[in-house]
Amino acid sequence: MATLTALAAMSALAIVTQDQVPLRAAPRDSAPQQAVLWAGDSLEIRGEKGDYLKVYNHRHERAGYIKAPSVRVQSLKPASAPELLAVLRFLRDTPGSEALGISYAAAYLKAAPTEAIDAEAFDALGAMAERLARRGSGVQPNRSAEARAGLTAAHLEVAAAYGVNMISFESEGQIRICYDGEAHRRVLALPATHRQKALAALALTRHDCVSPELTPLARFNRDNWRAEVLDRVETDSLPAVLKNRLRMRKAGVWASLGYQRARRPELGAHAAQHAADRALAELAGVDKGELMEVDVAAYADAAIRVGASRWAAEAAAPAEKSPGKLSIALSPGQPGETCVHLVDAKHDAKKPLFTRCTYGIVWTASATSNPQGTALALAVQPLDTWREMWVFRHEPQGWRVDVLPPATDNPGLGYIEFAGWVPGNQQLLAAREIRGEGRHKSSFEVLRLTTLEVEKQADKPGNLSTFYRWQSPLWKAQTVAVR
Repeated sequence: MATLTALAAMSALAIVTQDQVPLRAAPRDSAPQQAVLWAGDSLEIRGEKGDYLKVYNHRHERAGYIKAPSVRVQSLKPASAPELLAVLRFLRDTPGSEALGISYAAAYLKAAPTEAIDAEAFDALGAMAERLARRGSGVQPNRSAEARAGLTAAHLEVAAAYGVNMISFESEGQIRICYDGEAHRRVLALPATHRQKALAALALTRHDCVSPELTPLARFNRDNWRAEVLDRVETDSLPAVLKNRLRMRKAGVWASLGYQRARRPELGAHAAQHAADRALAELAGVDKGELMEVDVAAYADAAIRVGASRWAAEAAAPAEKSPGKLSIALSPGQPGETCVHLVDAKHDAKKPLFTRCTYGIVWTASATSNPQGTALALAVQPLDTWREMWVFRHEPQGWRVDVLPPATDNPGLGYIEFAGWVPGNQQLLAAREIRGEGRHKSSFEVLRLTTLEVEKQADKPGNLSTFYRWQSPLWKAQTVAVR
């Protein structure tokens, strides 16, 4: 980058401290404007005239004049490093000053002797880059959308001039901007405090910064790397808040790996089970008494991710096959497809009662038949964060299967699961959790078996007498919906 090359050649520079500062062709207010500069822009000083500095801006490749009060002249000699670091420490946690802080981080890294540079500067640089990326993806209060977009775009350009790279992709109908994490990787590689390493690991492993455009193999490799980064963090001396955040992040990553390992049979039957067990253990390890209000949504998010893949922990268990009851058998379909055959004592996989194929993971251990042998519930997971419930039913016209998704508007994160049969009432119980439009919702429901319509629902099992009475003990022991 031109700005970084220029920094290396200068012993002093002027850092713009304000937004929308004009770079003029002459040292007067009426002179033509050469460019608009923003907080964080670095300028090479070439002279002084009155209240103006004669400067050159390498980002725009423009020379001109700027008012001296709009900038701060800063030496890049080693003796100035402590002063630069002090300013950097202040700007690190100052919202809205990310581009300016990044410029001071670059100046400090240029001025400080190599042996004096530790993880602190990279920790600050990463925190500011992360906050700038979030600002680019979110809504900044008290600003119009147009003004916010223009200011953030300008600050992102300033940051890019210092080599701070951002990636962007579409997620849930919006463009998401994420920092590529180079400074966080430096923190993990350098001597650093456990807190600094924990914050870097959390920044590098964000779920919302995993591109949905990754191929299955690239996603698998990415999640294995995320799990490794998180496991390298020493947690014994961390405060409870950070321990909780690490556990929640680990739970989500290992839940995803449980799903992905199940899709790779060459890894062995126990690979997915181990990952799901880790996810359940990390979620169970969260100290809810130390859960901050800002982390409540992240905890619900982690629970839904674990809930979607929790049947991977039971993958080694065989499906129930009692005489006279319904069960399932699997066979390969088209490449990547699994065919589910509904069978009983008189009908095997060659002559099944009903067959349906899917590209999702079929959790055979979840198959549950009602006592009458007229219905069977089955968990099928098409995505790592999305699990459906299939309900096979016998009707006068014959057998059929209905697919119940967690939600009809496809929020991308959720699961629905069988929770019990209601004896003699042609009803079944279901629990679901979803996240959509930034909100989490849990629902415990009584469904009419003949139509699968929701007859009653509540936000807690105890608030629905039918559900509370007939919920399956096995479901209650295994689910994460009741936590």
